[in-house]
Amino acid sequence: MSRLAQTHGLTDIQQEILSTVRDFVDKEIIPVATELEHRDEYPTRIVEGLKELGLFGLMIPEEYGGLGESLLTYALCVEEIARGWMSVSGIINTHFIVAYMLKQHGTQEQREHFLPRMATGEVRGAFSMSEPALGSDVSAISTKGVKVGDAYALTGQKMWLTNGGSSTLVAVLCRTDEGHPEGTAPHRSMTTFLVEKEPGFGEVRPGLTIPGKIEKMGYKGVDTTEMILDGLRIPANRVLGGTTGRGFYQMMDGVEVGRVNVAARGCGVAQRAFELGVSYAQQRHTFGKAIAQHQAIQFKLAEMATKVEAAHAMMVNAARKKDSGERNDLEAGMAKYLASEYCKEVVEDAFRIHGGYGFSKEYEIERLYREAPMLLIGEGTAEIQKMIIGRRLLEEYRLQG
Repeated sequence: MSRLAQTHGLTDIQQEILSTVRDFVDKEIIPVATELEHRDEYPTRIVEGLKELGLFGLMIPEEYGGLGESLLTYALCVEEIARGWMSVSGIINTHFIVAYMLKQHGTQEQREHFLPRMATGEVRGAFSMSEPALGSDVSAISTKGVKVGDAYALTGQKMWLTNGGSSTLVAVLCRTDEGHPEGTAPHRSMTTFLVEKEPGFGEVRPGLTIPGKIEKMGYKGVDTTEMILDGLRIPANRVLGGTTGRGFYQMMDGVEVGRVNVAARGCGVAQRAFELGVSYAQQRHTFGKAIAQHQAIQFKLAEMATKVEAAHAMMVNAARKKDSGERNDLEAGMAKYLASEYCKEVVEDAFRIHGGYGFSKEYEIERLYREAPMLLIGEGTAEIQKMIIGRRLLEEYRLQG
């Protein structure tokens, strides 16, 4: 067990879960991750193993067949998985966000229909907010849901769906003007629809097309896609929570816990980069001694380890805050911002320690170097996190009188 990034105060059950996940990562993910990543191959065998471990239902309540664990337990598991291969943690993250949204905001019928099958991984979740021209401005969503009899017709184009092809349930944020007069604030006229589909690419149900995988610099293996909606008919009972106009708040709640997840991923990738760097520094010799004995490299290792520790502590704090039932957007924003930035810096330092070999695809650090940038933009850019943090700080420290 690594000396870094230890979490105090865990129960015996939490420690047992983490030990099991870490063992799975060491035996089943790390040995094959780089090969699969270079082939951009979906990790089917790994996903099946995660199903057997019960990780797809980790936070789903026991009454629906899940393990009923906390956000902290989940985040620590994600940290371990990302340490092995960040793409695998992404496969679970989007599924987890949809399950969380159903648990928190779904009707009883929706929870009973979806959650037991999500707990086993039979139903796999993805969620969709972004659009080709959207960026960080969620209020500019143009995909529309129009009431047609007892159903809604969804039309528009979505972008950056993780698990877009492999998922069978997508939570889709659309604009619904029905019941919301002209001049209503944009965020009050948004609705989340639960869209069921077949896995795969092409037309996966009438009115719904998943064109294919988007080619990416990193974050390979996992399928990232567009989604085209062309008059897709969705029954009214598939409006999340049963009432229109609540989609923005539902999505933001999901993204808030997703930010804790992204922070955990950053911690995991940074841990792995440190492990690779400190190991290589003791094997590589220059000027008659291991480069780890050179002061410049020791300074670098010291900075890397400190960043790993700091990011982990902030991630754990944000998860525990959410588990306590308190508002945690400030803590989640700070954790996501710091962990993703530190991850990039730790990975680059490990890359520098490897010298020319870090540029070779034979070395694992090359993969991490391409994966880290995704965390800078996933679940909101650094600039968005700073806006959230700044606004919340002004709320907390507002001058009186």
